[in-house]
Amino acid sequence: MPDRPLPYGRQHITDADVAAVTAALHADYLTQGPTVAEFERQFAEYVGARYAVAVSNGTAALHLCALALNVQPGQRIITTPLTFSASANCVRYCGGEVHFADIDPQTGLVDLGLVRQMLEAHPKGYFTGLIPVDFAGLAVNLEEARKLADEFGLWIIEDACHAPGGFFVDSAGREQRCGNGHFADLAIFSFHPVKHIATGEGGMITTNSEALFHHLLRLRTHGITRDPADLVREPDGGWYMEMQELGYNYRLPDFNCALGLSQLARADEGLARRRQLAARYDAAFAALPGVTVLAPGRPGHAYHLYVIQVAQRRELYDFLKTKQIFAQVHYIPVHRMPYYEGLGWRAGDFPLVENYYAHCLSIPMFPTLTDAEQDYVVACIREFVEAPHAR
Repeated sequence: MPDRPLPYGRQHITDADVAAVTAALHADYLTQGPTVAEFERQFAEYVGARYAVAVSNGTAALHLCALALNVQPGQRIITTPLTFSASANCVRYCGGEVHFADIDPQTGLVDLGLVRQMLEAHPKGYFTGLIPVDFAGLAVNLEEARKLADEFGLWIIEDACHAPGGFFVDSAGREQRCGNGHFADLAIFSFHPVKHIATGEGGMITTNSEALFHHLLRLRTHGITRDPADLVREPDGGWYMEMQELGYNYRLPDFNCALGLSQLARADEGLARRRQLAARYDAAFAALPGVTVLAPGRPGHAYHLYVIQVAQRRELYDFLKTKQIFAQVHYIPVHRMPYYEGLGWRAGDFPLVENYYAHCLSIPMFPTLTDAEQDYVVACIREFVEAPHAR
């Protein structure tokens, strides 16, 4: 048995992180202070975008993106069924209709060829937007998505919660980092503890649009602005502010941002370790019958998750628990959630993602996983799949 339980993901908090948060707690601002803006600046630089807006979580980021893009009741938005439900829910918050496109079973990403078929089957303007997801850390080819968006008049929100530091290679051979804003109108990230960068809870929106950036800043804080250039009326005094639209309190406090800054400073180190662990898993499972790896060895993969597929998924999940290995399933397809079934979706609507779901398992993947712990995980999986019951 390992010395500690091995979950599918785990936060990594260092003494430097603790010191950064402690310093923020002793500073003049606990919220709406300078640490927020500094985290935004450094994160935008990290992904290669012009602007970043820190928010309370990834779901808030998605909601604000939908609001900033003016999603209206009845508008139809396409996303993948292989994601956390928030990727679809943000459309429903605004009264829009969610439509799903099935996945490429080799990658787990939304199949852009199937998206094209959906778009071509309806008049231009029938669909309004596209929300592709960089599932498990593997980047969607947003250059191809942008071509579709331009041809059919769509906006794009890139859900990059799994992929800070990830990239795809464009047609000119250039690495395009997730969230850099070159192809998507907006991109969102999550700083939940099991993600690459942890702030406790937290999220970020990136964009290259100055207009969207300023709109998001208002929406994040109740729809309020103090900027003299944006005011409708002459100020009464230095205290003056205007609520110009219905916004929300989706702010991220300074001490959370201090933790984010500390974590961001070693983000590349964590990413390199994830890729090293993935390469070791790839090698271990390459010759193991009964185990299929999702998208092995893909360049630019950020490896938030490492996903295998097996015939007896439930049995393996339970077996690993007896060995103190706590795997997870990502995800129950969104269209199979009771809420979405209540909107008319049914089993069988998307057979590729449903087949994926029947076999997928996310196994331990986090930077502090040791080689010895990883070898133990592999040995336990090997023990299970080579046992007589697995044949």
